[in-house]
Amino acid sequence: MSTRSLWLHQDFRKLWIGQTISQLGSVVTRTAVPLVALLVLNAGPWELAILVIVASAGILLVGLVAGAWVDRLRRRPLLIWDDFLRAALLLSIPVAYAVGGLRIEQLYVVMFLESCLGALFDAAYPAYVPTLIGRDRLVEGNSKLATSSSIAEIGGPGLAGTLVQLFSAPFAIFVDAVSFLLSALSLLLIRAPEPAPPPRDTSKRIVHEIVEGLGTVRRHAIVFPLAARSVPAHVFGAFYGVLYSIYLLRELHLDPFLLGIVISAGGVGSLVGSVFASRVINRLGIGRALVATAIAASALGVLTPLAQGPVALATLMVFLPQLIGDGLQTIEGVAELSLIQGVVPDRVLGRVNATLDVVSHGIGYPLGALIAAFVAEQIGVRGAIAIGWAGMALSILWVVFSPVPSLRAASDFVAPDSYVAPSGATR
Repeated sequence: MSTRSLWLHQDFRKLWIGQTISQLGSVVTRTAVPLVALLVLNAGPWELAILVIVASAGILLVGLVAGAWVDRLRRRPLLIWDDFLRAALLLSIPVAYAVGGLRIEQLYVVMFLESCLGALFDAAYPAYVPTLIGRDRLVEGNSKLATSSSIAEIGGPGLAGTLVQLFSAPFAIFVDAVSFLLSALSLLLIRAPEPAPPPRDTSKRIVHEIVEGLGTVRRHAIVFPLAARSVPAHVFGAFYGVLYSIYLLRELHLDPFLLGIVISAGGVGSLVGSVFASRVINRLGIGRALVATAIAASALGVLTPLAQGPVALATLMVFLPQLIGDGLQTIEGVAELSLIQGVVPDRVLGRVNATLDVVSHGIGYPLGALIAAFVAEQIGVRGAIAIGWAGMALSILWVVFSPVPSLRAASDFVAPDSYVAPSGATR
Protein backbone atom coordinates (compact mmCIF):
# COMPACT_ATOMS: atom_id res chain seq x y z
CA MET A 1 0.00 0.00 0.00
CA SER A 2 1.36 3.41 -0.99
CA THR A 3 2.10 5.86 1.82
CA ARG A 4 2.02 8.90 -0.49
CA SER A 5 -0.97 11.18 -0.08
CA LEU A 6 -3.54 11.04 -2.83
CA TRP A 7 -3.10 14.80 -3.13
CA LEU A 8 0.15 13.86 -4.92
CA HIS A 9 -1.77 11.62 -7.34
CA GLN A 10 -2.25 13.87 -10.38
CA ASP A 11 -5.21 12.02 -11.85
CA PHE A 12 -6.98 11.86 -8.49
CA ARG A 13 -6.49 15.62 -8.08
CA LYS A 14 -8.15 16.18 -11.48
CA LEU A 15 -11.07 13.98 -10.44
CA TRP A 16 -11.39 15.75 -7.10
CA ILE A 17 -11.34 19.25 -8.58
CA GLY A 18 -13.89 18.33 -11.24
CA GLN A 19 -16.24 16.71 -8.75
CA THR A 20 -15.95 19.59 -6.29
CA ILE A 21 -17.00 22.05 -8.99
CA SER A 22 -19.76 19.76 -10.24
CA GLN A 23 -21.23 19.14 -6.80
CA LEU A 24 -21.15 22.85 -6.01
CA GLY A 25 -23.11 23.47 -9.20
CA SER A 26 -25.57 20.70 -8.36
CA VAL A 27 -26.34 22.24 -4.97
CA VAL A 28 -26.95 25.55 -6.76
CA THR A 29 -29.45 23.85 -9.08
CA ARG A 30 -31.11 22.01 -6.18
CA THR A 31 -31.78 25.43 -4.66
CA ALA A 32 -32.52 27.29 -7.89
CA VAL A 33 -34.98 24.94 -9.65
CA PRO A 34 -37.74 25.39 -7.04
CA LEU A 35 -37.09 29.13 -7.22
CA VAL A 36 -37.50 29.06 -11.01
CA ALA A 37 -40.82 27.30 -10.50
CA LEU A 38 -41.94 29.71 -7.80
CA LEU A 39 -40.60 33.07 -8.99
CA VAL A 40 -40.65 32.68 -12.76
CA LEU A 41 -43.49 30.22 -13.42
CA ASN A 42 -45.71 31.00 -10.38
CA ALA A 43 -45.89 27.33 -9.42
CA GLY A 44 -47.95 26.13 -6.48
CA PRO A 45 -47.43 23.29 -3.97
CA TRP A 46 -48.69 20.65 -6.42
CA GLU A 47 -46.22 21.68 -9.12
CA LEU A 48 -43.38 21.63 -6.59
CA ALA A 49 -44.43 18.15 -5.47
CA ILE A 50 -44.33 16.92 -9.07
CA LEU A 51 -40.75 18.18 -9.38
CA VAL A 52 -39.76 15.95 -6.46
CA ILE A 53 -41.69 12.98 -7.83
CA VAL A 54 -40.22 13.12 -11.35
CA ALA A 55 -36.70 13.27 -9.96
CA SER A 56 -37.28 10.12 -7.91
CA ALA A 57 -39.04 8.45 -10.84
CA GLY A 58 -35.93 8.85 -12.96
CA ILE A 59 -33.83 6.94 -10.46
CA LEU A 60 -36.49 4.26 -10.02
CA LEU A 61 -37.06 3.66 -13.73
CA VAL A 62 -33.50 3.60 -15.08
CA GLY A 63 -31.32 2.92 -12.05
CA LEU A 64 -31.07 -0.86 -12.44
CA VAL A 65 -30.57 -0.66 -16.20
CA ALA A 66 -27.88 1.98 -15.66
CA GLY A 67 -26.05 -0.38 -13.31
CA ALA A 68 -26.01 -3.10 -15.95
CA TRP A 69 -24.62 -0.69 -18.56
CA VAL A 70 -21.91 0.38 -16.15
CA ASP A 71 -20.72 -3.20 -15.73
CA ARG A 72 -20.67 -3.77 -19.49
CA LEU A 73 -18.53 -0.76 -20.43
CA ARG A 74 -15.57 1.30 -19.32
CA ARG A 75 -16.77 3.75 -16.68
CA ARG A 76 -14.78 6.91 -17.51
CA PRO A 77 -16.29 7.45 -21.01
CA LEU A 78 -19.75 6.97 -19.50
CA LEU A 79 -19.03 9.62 -16.89
CA ILE A 80 -17.73 12.06 -19.50
CA TRP A 81 -20.74 11.71 -21.81
CA ASP A 82 -23.07 11.82 -18.82
CA ASP A 83 -21.63 15.20 -17.77
CA PHE A 84 -21.94 16.60 -21.31
CA LEU A 85 -25.57 15.50 -21.61
CA ARG A 86 -26.53 16.92 -18.21
CA ALA A 87 -24.87 20.21 -19.13
CA ALA A 88 -26.98 20.39 -22.33
CA LEU A 89 -30.17 19.57 -20.45
CA LEU A 90 -29.67 22.22 -17.81
CA LEU A 91 -28.57 24.79 -20.40
CA SER A 92 -31.99 24.43 -22.03
CA ILE A 93 -33.63 26.14 -19.03
CA PRO A 94 -31.87 29.54 -19.20
CA VAL A 95 -32.04 29.43 -23.02
CA ALA A 96 -35.82 28.88 -22.94
CA TYR A 97 -36.15 31.63 -20.32
CA ALA A 98 -34.11 34.04 -22.44
CA VAL A 99 -36.40 33.56 -25.46
CA GLY A 100 -39.57 33.69 -23.34
CA GLY A 101 -40.54 30.06 -23.85
CA LEU A 102 -39.91 28.48 -20.44
CA ARG A 103 -42.80 26.38 -19.12
CA ILE A 104 -43.25 24.20 -16.05
CA GLU A 105 -43.54 21.13 -18.29
CA GLN A 106 -39.98 21.74 -19.47
CA LEU A 107 -38.79 21.74 -15.86
CA TYR A 108 -40.49 18.38 -15.34
CA VAL A 109 -38.83 16.86 -18.41
CA VAL A 110 -35.39 18.30 -17.62
CA MET A 111 -35.49 17.16 -13.99
CA PHE A 112 -36.66 13.68 -14.99
CA LEU A 113 -33.94 13.22 -17.62
CA GLU A 114 -31.32 14.78 -15.35
CA SER A 115 -32.21 12.30 -12.62
CA CYS A 116 -31.93 9.43 -15.12
CA LEU A 117 -28.45 10.58 -16.09
CA GLY A 118 -27.64 11.15 -12.42
CA ALA A 119 -28.57 7.54 -11.69
CA LEU A 120 -26.14 6.42 -14.40
CA PHE A 121 -23.39 8.65 -13.01
CA ASP A 122 -24.00 7.46 -9.44
CA ALA A 123 -23.67 3.85 -10.54
CA ALA A 124 -20.51 4.44 -12.59
CA TYR A 125 -18.64 6.87 -10.36
CA PRO A 126 -18.12 4.64 -7.26
CA ALA A 127 -17.21 1.78 -9.61
CA TYR A 128 -14.60 3.91 -11.40
CA VAL A 129 -12.79 5.24 -8.32
CA PRO A 130 -11.25 1.86 -7.28
CA THR A 131 -9.77 1.41 -10.77
CA LEU A 132 -8.17 4.86 -10.56
CA ILE A 133 -6.62 4.75 -7.10
CA GLY A 134 -6.66 1.05 -6.15
CA ARG A 135 -8.79 -0.70 -3.55
CA ASP A 136 -6.13 -0.24 -0.87
CA ARG A 137 -6.59 3.57 -1.04
CA LEU A 138 -10.40 3.65 -0.93
CA VAL A 139 -10.83 5.03 2.58
CA GLU A 140 -8.42 7.90 1.93
CA GLY A 141 -9.92 8.58 -1.50
CA ASN A 142 -13.52 8.52 -0.32
CA SER A 143 -12.63 10.76 2.62
CA LYS A 144 -11.19 13.37 0.28
CA LEU A 145 -14.10 13.05 -2.14
CA ALA A 146 -16.50 13.50 0.79
CA THR A 147 -14.79 16.85 1.35
CA SER A 148 -16.09 17.89 -2.08
CA SER A 149 -19.68 17.25 -0.98
CA SER A 150 -19.12 19.14 2.26
CA ILE A 151 -17.67 22.17 0.50
CA ALA A 152 -20.65 22.17 -1.86
CA GLU A 153 -23.15 21.93 1.00
CA ILE A 154 -21.49 24.86 2.78
CA GLY A 155 -21.05 27.17 -0.18
CA GLY A 156 -23.75 26.04 -2.61
CA PRO A 157 -26.92 27.47 -1.01
CA GLY A 158 -25.28 30.84 -0.41
CA LEU A 159 -23.93 30.94 -3.96
CA ALA A 160 -27.34 30.01 -5.33
CA GLY A 161 -29.05 32.73 -3.31
CA THR A 162 -26.53 35.31 -4.45
CA LEU A 163 -26.88 34.36 -8.12
CA VAL A 164 -30.67 34.41 -7.93
CA GLN A 165 -30.61 37.77 -6.15
CA LEU A 166 -28.12 39.43 -8.52
CA PHE A 167 -29.18 37.84 -11.81
CA SER A 168 -32.06 35.34 -11.90
CA ALA A 169 -32.89 31.77 -10.95
CA PRO A 170 -32.45 30.49 -14.53
CA PHE A 171 -28.97 32.05 -14.66
CA ALA A 172 -28.05 30.13 -11.50
CA ILE A 173 -28.90 26.91 -13.37
CA PHE A 174 -26.62 28.06 -16.20
CA VAL A 175 -23.78 27.99 -13.66
CA ASP A 176 -24.50 24.31 -12.94
CA ALA A 177 -24.46 23.54 -16.67
CA VAL A 178 -20.97 25.04 -16.84
CA SER A 179 -19.91 23.02 -13.79
CA PHE A 180 -20.83 19.78 -15.59
CA LEU A 181 -18.70 20.84 -18.57
CA LEU A 182 -15.76 21.45 -16.23
CA SER A 183 -16.32 18.04 -14.62
CA ALA A 184 -16.25 16.40 -18.06
CA LEU A 185 -13.03 18.27 -18.86
CA SER A 186 -11.40 17.06 -15.64
CA LEU A 187 -12.26 13.47 -16.56
CA LEU A 188 -10.92 13.95 -20.09
CA LEU A 189 -7.60 15.13 -18.66
CA ILE A 190 -7.07 11.95 -16.62
CA ARG A 191 -4.20 10.03 -18.20
CA ALA A 192 -4.34 6.71 -16.35
CA PRO A 193 -5.78 4.02 -18.64
CA GLU A 194 -8.91 2.35 -17.35
CA PRO A 195 -8.83 -1.46 -17.35
CA ALA A 196 -11.19 -3.19 -19.74
CA PRO A 197 -14.42 -4.46 -18.18
CA PRO A 198 -14.20 -8.01 -16.84
CA PRO A 199 -15.26 -10.68 -19.36
CA ARG A 200 -18.97 -11.46 -19.36
CA ASP A 201 -21.39 -13.83 -21.03
CA THR A 202 -22.42 -11.84 -24.12
CA SER A 203 -25.45 -14.06 -24.63
CA LYS A 204 -27.06 -12.71 -21.47
CA ARG A 205 -29.90 -10.24 -21.87
CA ILE A 206 -29.71 -7.07 -19.83
CA VAL A 207 -32.64 -8.17 -17.67
CA HIS A 208 -30.64 -11.22 -16.59
CA GLU A 209 -27.70 -8.99 -15.66
CA ILE A 210 -30.04 -6.79 -13.60
CA VAL A 211 -31.33 -9.87 -11.77
CA GLU A 212 -27.71 -10.89 -11.19
CA GLY A 213 -27.01 -7.55 -9.53
CA LEU A 214 -30.11 -7.85 -7.34
CA GLY A 215 -29.06 -11.38 -6.40
CA THR A 216 -25.59 -10.22 -5.44
CA VAL A 217 -27.04 -7.68 -3.01
CA ARG A 218 -29.51 -10.19 -1.59
CA ARG A 219 -26.93 -12.94 -1.05
CA HIS A 220 -23.97 -10.89 0.13
CA ALA A 221 -23.25 -11.16 3.86
CA ILE A 222 -21.97 -7.56 4.05
CA VAL A 223 -23.93 -5.68 1.41
CA PHE A 224 -27.38 -7.07 2.28
CA PRO A 225 -27.54 -5.69 5.85
CA LEU A 226 -26.30 -2.33 4.55
CA ALA A 227 -29.03 -2.35 1.90
CA ALA A 228 -31.66 -3.53 4.38
CA ARG A 229 -30.72 -0.70 6.71
CA SER A 230 -30.72 1.84 3.88
CA VAL A 231 -34.41 1.39 3.06
CA PRO A 232 -35.91 2.33 6.46
CA ALA A 233 -33.15 4.89 6.98
CA HIS A 234 -34.24 6.74 3.84
CA VAL A 235 -37.96 6.25 4.48
CA PHE A 236 -37.66 7.83 7.91
CA GLY A 237 -34.93 10.23 6.83
CA ALA A 238 -37.45 11.69 4.39
CA PHE A 239 -39.44 12.87 7.42
CA TYR A 240 -36.62 15.33 8.04
CA GLY A 241 -36.32 16.25 4.38
CA VAL A 242 -40.00 17.17 4.18
CA LEU A 243 -40.67 18.56 7.65
CA TYR A 244 -37.40 19.88 9.08
CA SER A 245 -37.72 23.51 7.94
CA ILE A 246 -41.39 23.64 8.97
CA TYR A 247 -40.47 22.19 12.36
CA LEU A 248 -37.79 24.78 13.02
CA LEU A 249 -39.82 27.73 11.78
CA ARG A 250 -43.28 26.94 13.11
CA GLU A 251 -42.73 24.66 16.09
CA LEU A 252 -39.47 26.06 17.49
CA HIS A 253 -40.05 29.62 16.22
CA LEU A 254 -36.60 30.10 14.73
CA ASP A 255 -36.37 32.96 12.24
CA PRO A 256 -35.06 32.35 8.69
CA PHE A 257 -31.59 33.57 9.66
CA LEU A 258 -31.28 31.03 12.48
CA LEU A 259 -32.70 28.35 10.19
CA GLY A 260 -29.91 29.10 7.72
CA ILE A 261 -27.28 28.94 10.48
CA VAL A 262 -28.53 25.56 11.69
CA ILE A 263 -28.65 24.04 8.22
CA SER A 264 -25.22 25.43 7.33
CA ALA A 265 -23.83 23.83 10.49
CA GLY A 266 -24.47 20.46 8.89
CA GLY A 267 -22.16 21.35 6.02
CA VAL A 268 -19.45 22.47 8.41
CA GLY A 269 -19.78 19.28 10.41
CA SER A 270 -19.59 17.19 7.25
CA LEU A 271 -16.41 18.98 6.22
CA VAL A 272 -14.77 18.25 9.56
CA GLY A 273 -15.97 14.65 9.40
CA SER A 274 -14.47 14.19 5.94
CA VAL A 275 -11.11 15.46 7.18
CA PHE A 276 -10.99 13.01 10.09
CA ALA A 277 -12.74 10.05 8.42
CA SER A 278 -9.55 8.23 7.43
CA ARG A 279 -8.04 8.55 10.90
CA VAL A 280 -11.18 7.36 12.67
CA ILE A 281 -11.65 4.40 10.32
CA ASN A 282 -8.00 3.40 10.54
CA ARG A 283 -8.08 3.66 14.34
CA LEU A 284 -11.34 1.79 14.97
CA GLY A 285 -11.46 -0.44 11.92
CA ILE A 286 -13.93 0.03 9.09
CA GLY A 287 -16.78 -2.01 10.60
CA ARG A 288 -16.61 -0.62 14.13
CA ALA A 289 -16.20 2.92 12.81
CA LEU A 290 -19.33 2.54 10.69
CA VAL A 291 -21.44 1.23 13.56
CA ALA A 292 -20.01 3.51 16.25
CA THR A 293 -20.52 6.72 14.28
CA ALA A 294 -24.04 5.66 13.27
CA ILE A 295 -25.00 5.00 16.90
CA ALA A 296 -23.36 8.20 18.16
CA ALA A 297 -25.08 10.34 15.53
CA SER A 298 -28.41 8.73 16.37
CA ALA A 299 -27.96 9.27 20.11
CA LEU A 300 -27.19 12.94 19.54
CA GLY A 301 -30.07 13.23 17.06
CA VAL A 302 -32.69 12.68 19.78
CA LEU A 303 -32.13 16.32 20.75
CA THR A 304 -34.00 17.41 17.62
CA PRO A 305 -37.48 16.04 18.47
CA LEU A 306 -36.91 17.01 22.14
CA ALA A 307 -35.99 20.62 21.32
CA GLN A 308 -38.11 23.20 23.14
CA GLY A 309 -37.94 26.17 25.49
CA PRO A 310 -36.56 29.62 24.69
CA VAL A 311 -35.42 30.16 21.12
CA ALA A 312 -31.75 30.18 22.15
CA LEU A 313 -32.05 26.77 23.86
CA ALA A 314 -34.14 25.27 21.04
CA THR A 315 -31.60 26.52 18.50
CA LEU A 316 -28.74 24.90 20.41
CA MET A 317 -30.63 21.60 20.63
CA VAL A 318 -31.04 21.39 16.85
CA PHE A 319 -27.65 22.98 16.10
CA LEU A 320 -25.59 20.26 17.82
CA PRO A 321 -27.11 17.32 15.90
CA GLN A 322 -26.49 19.21 12.68
CA LEU A 323 -22.89 20.16 13.46
CA ILE A 324 -21.65 17.03 15.22
CA GLY A 325 -24.17 14.52 13.89
CA ASP A 326 -23.54 15.34 10.25
CA GLY A 327 -19.81 15.00 10.86
CA LEU A 328 -20.33 11.53 12.34
CA GLN A 329 -22.64 10.56 9.47
CA THR A 330 -19.98 11.63 6.97
CA ILE A 331 -17.47 9.29 8.57
CA GLU A 332 -20.11 6.56 8.51
CA GLY A 333 -20.78 7.22 4.83
CA VAL A 334 -17.09 7.03 3.92
CA ALA A 335 -16.76 3.73 5.80
CA GLU A 336 -19.87 2.27 4.15
CA LEU A 337 -18.90 3.27 0.61
CA SER A 338 -15.32 2.05 1.05
CA LEU A 339 -16.58 -1.24 2.47
CA ILE A 340 -18.95 -1.85 -0.44
CA GLN A 341 -16.26 -1.00 -2.98
CA GLY A 342 -13.84 -3.30 -1.19
CA VAL A 343 -16.00 -6.42 -0.86
CA VAL A 344 -17.99 -6.40 -4.11
CA PRO A 345 -16.33 -7.86 -7.24
CA ASP A 346 -15.66 -5.26 -9.93
CA ARG A 347 -17.75 -7.17 -12.48
CA VAL A 348 -20.98 -6.42 -10.55
CA LEU A 349 -20.03 -3.24 -8.69
CA GLY A 350 -22.01 -0.95 -11.00
CA ARG A 351 -25.16 -3.03 -10.55
CA VAL A 352 -24.72 -3.16 -6.78
CA ASN A 353 -24.30 0.64 -6.66
CA ALA A 354 -27.42 1.07 -8.81
CA THR A 355 -29.47 -1.35 -6.70
CA LEU A 356 -28.57 0.51 -3.51
CA ASP A 357 -29.43 3.84 -5.14
CA VAL A 358 -32.80 2.59 -6.38
CA VAL A 359 -33.93 1.09 -3.08
CA SER A 360 -32.87 4.17 -1.11
CA HIS A 361 -33.49 7.21 -3.33
CA GLY A 362 -35.86 5.73 -5.89
CA ILE A 363 -38.15 3.89 -3.45
CA GLY A 364 -37.35 4.70 0.16
CA TYR A 365 -37.11 8.49 0.03
CA PRO A 366 -40.24 9.31 -2.03
CA LEU A 367 -42.26 6.75 -0.07
CA GLY A 368 -41.06 8.33 3.16
CA ALA A 369 -42.00 11.81 1.92
CA LEU A 370 -45.60 10.71 1.36
CA ILE A 371 -45.77 8.96 4.73
CA ALA A 372 -44.24 11.97 6.48
CA ALA A 373 -46.91 14.33 5.13
CA PHE A 374 -49.68 11.95 6.22
CA VAL A 375 -48.22 11.39 9.71
CA ALA A 376 -47.68 15.12 10.26
CA GLU A 377 -51.35 15.77 9.48
CA GLN A 378 -52.41 13.11 11.99
CA ILE A 379 -50.14 13.79 14.99
CA GLY A 380 -48.36 17.05 14.21
CA VAL A 381 -44.93 17.97 12.91
CA ARG A 382 -43.04 17.33 16.17
CA GLY A 383 -44.51 13.86 16.51
CA ALA A 384 -43.60 13.06 12.91
CA ILE A 385 -40.03 14.25 13.47
CA ALA A 386 -39.84 11.99 16.53
CA ILE A 387 -41.03 9.00 14.48
CA GLY A 388 -38.47 9.85 11.82
CA TRP A 389 -35.67 9.87 14.38
CA ALA A 390 -36.84 6.59 15.96
CA GLY A 391 -37.10 4.84 12.59
CA MET A 392 -33.60 5.89 11.57
CA ALA A 393 -32.21 4.84 14.95
CA LEU A 394 -33.81 1.38 14.83
CA SER A 395 -32.56 0.84 11.27
CA ILE A 396 -28.99 0.62 12.64
CA LEU A 397 -29.85 -2.78 14.15
CA TRP A 398 -29.60 -4.32 10.67
CA VAL A 399 -25.88 -3.54 10.71
CA VAL A 400 -25.23 -4.10 14.41
CA PHE A 401 -26.39 -7.73 14.15
CA SER A 402 -24.37 -8.50 11.02
CA PRO A 403 -20.75 -9.40 10.25
CA VAL A 404 -19.96 -5.71 9.56
CA PRO A 405 -18.74 -4.71 13.07
CA SER A 406 -16.16 -7.54 13.06
CA LEU A 407 -14.33 -6.23 9.99
CA ARG A 408 -11.12 -4.35 10.59
CA ALA A 409 -10.74 -3.71 6.84
CA ALA A 410 -12.69 -4.62 3.72
CA SER A 411 -9.95 -7.10 2.83
CA ASP A 412 -10.77 -9.07 6.02
CA PHE A 413 -14.04 -10.25 4.49
CA VAL A 414 -13.87 -13.82 3.26
CA ALA A 415 -17.08 -15.13 1.75
CA PRO A 416 -18.23 -18.49 3.13
CA ASP A 417 -17.87 -21.49 0.86
CA SER A 418 -21.63 -21.51 0.42
CA TYR A 419 -21.55 -18.05 -1.12
CA VAL A 420 -21.34 -18.35 -4.88
CA ALA A 421 -21.32 -15.27 -7.06
CA PRO A 422 -24.19 -15.23 -9.54
CA SER A 423 -21.82 -15.84 -12.43
CA GLY A 424 -20.95 -19.20 -10.92
CA ALA A 425 -17.52 -18.23 -9.63
CA THR A 426 -16.89 -18.58 -5.91
CA ARG A 427 -15.74 -15.35 -4.28
